Amino acid sequence: MSSILSRATAEQRRQAASVVEDLLSVLALGGVKLPSIAVDWEYGRGTGNYLVDLGSARPLELLRLLDLLRKGLRYERLTHDD
Repeated sequence: MSSILSRATAEQRRQAASVVEDLLSVLALGGVKLPSIAVDWEYGRGTGNYLVDLGSARPLELLRLLDLLRKGLRYERLTHDD
């Protein structure tokens, strides 16, 4: 990666790494572990856009994640003033 592109995408790289770290922390609090979540650094190096690959997970982990998302959505609906 050229130094110009590297400087131009520094914030995107930091943001991608930070969001993965935050997501893993929140999921761990909910008892969910996605074993292969990662930033797609290769794609980002070529395009300047860094994607987060959620990877593979066991169905049991995804069921837990779905349960947490549903509960969060219900809570939001109950507490959101329209």
